[in-house]
Amino acid sequence: MKRIGFTFRIREDKIDEYKEFHKHVWPEMKEALTRHGWHHYTLFLKPDGTVFGYFETPVDLATASDGMKLEEINERWQKTMSQFVPDGMKPDDSFVELEEYFHLE
Repeated sequence: MKRIGFTFRIREDKIDEYKEFHKHVWPEMKEALTRHGWHHYTLFLKPDGTVFGYFETPVDLATASDGMKLEEINERWQKTMSQFVPDGMKPDDSFVELEEYFHLE
């Protein structure tokens, strides 16, 4: 499995609402993520709206993301989440992959 870390930003004035949405992620969305190799998917949030995401996958970020773009449920989720991202972008389009440079088992 490859470990993937990435960042993106959400609007500071929408942090509470954004977190509330993630307490109730749609079951179909969870199933699609799993189907496309998103395992142990975790999100972390700084008070300034910086999100750090982590997941493990047998592929890579581009392949896992491209698979999700084929899912109708992801399109609906991205439209819903776009209200939380500056400039109304889709969150997935603003991911910045981080380089893994150290890991301790």
